[in-house]
Formats: sequence, C-alpha cells, structure tokens
Amino acid sequence: MQENSFGFAHVLANGDGVSWTVTVILALMSLASWYLILAKTLDWWRMRRAARAVGAFWSAGSVGEGIERLRAAGSDSPYAQLASQASICNADCETAAGRLAARFDPAEQMERALRQQLTSTQAAMENGLTLLATTGATAPFVGLFGTVWGIYHALIAIGLSGQAALEKVAGPVGEALIMTAAGLAVALPAVFAYNAFTRANRVLLADLDAFAHDLHAFFTVGKPFVANSAQIHPMRARAASGAA
Repeated sequence: MQENSFGFAHVLANGDGVSWTVTVILALMSLASWYLILAKTLDWWRMRRAARAVGAFWSAGSVGEGIERLRAAGSDSPYAQLASQASICNADCETAAGRLAARFDPAEQMERALRQQLTSTQAAMENGLTLLATTGATAPFVGLFGTVWGIYHALIAIGLSGQAALEKVAGPVGEALIMTAAGLAVALPAVFAYNAFTRANRVLLADLDAFAHDLHAFFTVGKPFVANSAQIHPMRARAASGAA
C-alpha cells in the first residue's frame, strides 16, 4: 500500500522539533478553546434559566422569599447575588458607623453596593474570553509558521536532490498544507465563540443592570401605594364635596 505523503501521520512521523512544537501548540490552543466554549455555553444556559426567575422574585411576598426563589433557579445566580447584596446593604449600610462608606447617603450606599456586585459579575462572565480572542487571532499565524517551515523543507529537498521531483517535495508540501488547515481549524471556532459570547454577555449585563436599577428603586424610594382617592385626585375630591 502506497504511503500517503499528505496525511497527518506523515507529519508526525517525519516532522522535526519545530513541526512537533507547532502541532503541540495548536493542539493545546484547540483543547483550551473548546473547553471554554463548552463551559461558557453551560454558564450561558444557567444565566438564562436564572433570568426567568426574576418574575418570581417580584411576585414574592417578601424580599427573603424572593431571594430564595432566585436561588432555586441557580445557586450561583447573579440575580440572587444582586438581590442579596441589596438586602444586606438595606439592613447594614446605614449602621456602618465609623467607616468612610457611612458618609455616603443611604441611596448612594445602595448604588455603590449594586455597582460593585455588577462589576464582579461582569468580570466573571468575561473570564476566558481573552483566551478565545487570542486563539482566534494567533492560531492562523502559528499554522502559517508551520507552513513556512514545511516549504523550507521542500526547498532543502529540492536543493539536495538537484531536481524538483514530486516524491522529494510531496511530504514537506503536505506538511505545510496540513499546518495551514490546522491553524484555521483552531482559529475559526474560537472567533465564532468569542463573538457569540460577547453578544450574549452584553444582553445579560443589560438585563442585570435593569434588575439592579429596579432593586435600587425598590429599596431606596419604594413605598406602599396609597389607595386614597382624595389624595390621588384632590381636585376631583374637592369638586365632589362642593357639588354635595
């Protein structure tokens, strides 16, 4: 059976240290990017499940019950973390005497606590995206380096043989083509995943920001609705009494 000079097995069997190094680097990049793709996909699915519990939070009878409903949708739910942080600040922020933070207005203390929690959540959501972006940007060049090295081997083979025979250059050229394809195969999923996760994070962060705004309004300016028609419509009440 004739040996396939353009196969990946030929690259591994006949490659030198540089070719092996390029292959290992591309393999590590691929493993790391696919691990992040699967992990981020699972995190995104958990985030979406946690987001659907926001309606249950606002329909709860108390803040504690609402937080438990958020946690039921996910123990690490960022919505539950925001609500817990707001509840803790509502109970403790005003009593933080002797601290610099106590000099803030209570509403500003609440805003500061929610902003810090949002920043922490954003940092956790963006964890790993830099590696995906780096893989997508550099993997083609790593494969291109392998291509250049393969062509260099082809030129050496031609120079040593004194003739440009196909059997002398087929192996190095096949190695060069495989390195190019490998670099693109590693880069493309990383680029697609980076763009998809960046957009998903932007949508989720906008939703979290809206939830944080609602929490801030609830704990700082929220008050029971006064169902007194005379207070709600004083002009109408005075008109009714005058008519009587």
